[in-house]
Amino acid sequence: MTRTARERVERLLPWLLTALFLLGIGGYVVWRSAAHREAQSMQAAKPAAARPRPSAHPAPLPGARVVETTHYAITSTADEEQTRRVGEAVEALHAAYLAWFPDVAQRPANATKLRLTLYAHKGQFSANNRSSPWAEAYYLAPVSYAYYAKDGANPYHWMLHEATHQLNNEVARFPKTKWIEEGLGTYFGASRIVDGRLRPGEIDGNAYPIWWLDGIGLSRDLDADIAAGHWIPIRAIITGRDAPSIHSNVNRYYVQYWSLTHFLFHGDGGRHAEAYRRLIAEGGTLENFERLIGPADRIERDWYRHLQDQIAQSPSRN
Repeated sequence: MTRTARERVERLLPWLLTALFLLGIGGYVVWRSAAHREAQSMQAAKPAAARPRPSAHPAPLPGARVVETTHYAITSTADEEQTRRVGEAVEALHAAYLAWFPDVAQRPANATKLRLTLYAHKGQFSANNRSSPWAEAYYLAPVSYAYYAKDGANPYHWMLHEATHQLNNEVARFPKTKWIEEGLGTYFGASRIVDGRLRPGEIDGNAYPIWWLDGIGLSRDLDADIAAGHWIPIRAIITGRDAPSIHSNVNRYYVQYWSLTHFLFHGDGGRHAEAYRRLIAEGGTLENFERLIGPADRIERDWYRHLQDQIAQSPSRN
């Protein structure tokens, strides 16, 4: 090699080494990215039962005590007055629920009391939460968990919602259908308690999801609202197919769960109420819905008008 050629190689060598180094790093990054995507794909492909789930109940809380009512055993860290108020509220729910579903009331009573865990405040609930991070309450059989919302006008509505799921599962033993399950939870959880009695369908503006009625942005044109993503079509609600993600539409879903149940019990003078009770007992499939209630597309327009009326009469506006 001539001196000129050697000098040329010496000048290029650092650049060549740098290029080889960068190529190596790039290849490693691509490999890691592909491996990560493959791992994610394998995780998504696992059956639900094989995935880790937050199924363990919270550990017992120091200082908690058990307060018993006629139908409930409440493990509570809230004070005596707060626990008493929640106990009265769930007993009012229990009585209203059995009156609302006479067939359930004819069954033998539970041998053991229904179990609730009541936390003194949201921070304590969050520290022991075994559900979704955004949950305000949850039911993990056989216990309903919630906190006492002392800064709210209705401090027990979260527990009423979860205690309704508990009644559906442990007392009525209804088939589990998402839209009906959450519809009943919001329906009873957002019903007013007056003079110690829960009045199904009388709307409490201080309960979830009622305070979101004004925020869902309906235009009074059903087709336009579906196109704009402001309305989840009834077939998507019932079947879960072609439905938007609930994670980015939580409040819209829950307003519609609540309002569909409210409509089926009370809309058009209550004409669908008995058929809806049968639907709840048989399972809320689209086939059962159309057999017992009517064509989904026609019912959807009646339901949409019912919700518009409920928004106009919303307790938050009065």
